[in-house]
Amino acid sequence: MRLDWRTVSGALAAAALTTAIVASERHVVVMTDPASLHVGAVALSAMLGGMFAGVASAAIVIAFAVSSLLANPVIAGGPDLARVMLLGIATLAIVLIIGLLRRRFVADIARERERSAALQRLSGALDSMDIGVVLLDADTRAQFINRAFRDMFRLSDEQAASKPPFVALMYHGRDTRAYAMPEDEVGTYISTRIAQVRSGDPTPVDLRLSDGQVLRFRCTVLPEGGRMLTYIPITDLIRRTDNPAERDRLIARRTGHGDWLGRQAGGLLGAAE
Repeated sequence: MRLDWRTVSGALAAAALTTAIVASERHVVVMTDPASLHVGAVALSAMLGGMFAGVASAAIVIAFAVSSLLANPVIAGGPDLARVMLLGIATLAIVLIIGLLRRRFVADIARERERSAALQRLSGALDSMDIGVVLLDADTRAQFINRAFRDMFRLSDEQAASKPPFVALMYHGRDTRAYAMPEDEVGTYISTRIAQVRSGDPTPVDLRLSDGQVLRFRCTVLPEGGRMLTYIPITDLIRRTDNPAERDRLIARRTGHGDWLGRQAGGLLGAAE
């Protein structure tokens, strides 16, 4: 059992309260029933320092009650054996309940910290990729947008942090003239991509940007019901070969860890939700 300031302070608080009650009864006024104060001190001690501190505090207050009983066995209103036993049972029960709740609470905090650290590592890895990645929740609202996508579509950090819906991302691309297509075709393209994402259609689509980049867009359904959108730069592959089968083989080699990325992204999205 590791001792820290919380463990020690709980027992000290119970001892200080007991001393104060004794001093008050000797010099100020006799307390007819200080048990509620004792129980409160034990509860506070268990909450701060855990079960060990609670047991130490319970031992202190029970010892005080027993000493009062031995010193004043016949005083009316003073502690009797039944009341001492009830005090002991109540304090030990409180220690057990609060100690177990505190242990569970501490374990939950530790798990949350581990998850947060894992999410930070994963988001850092996604930000270092040259593939654009957008994670959507079940309502197609962006929960994570990596650096590559922001650079591809000139999306500011503030816009990405606002968790925009996928529809807003599509219209942002239109407003910034990111798509290399006639203006009268942009509306149809946006409607088609929105329908594809909502249905979870994984069919890859090649997209040309106005800055000369060519991206391969793909939608993957995640375990939590969200979507992972990937935008793979294939400009160099387009220039290197006109054979679609060869190009697809090279793209598959480039994204050979796609299944792993999808599982990790699903965990990231689930935690964000």
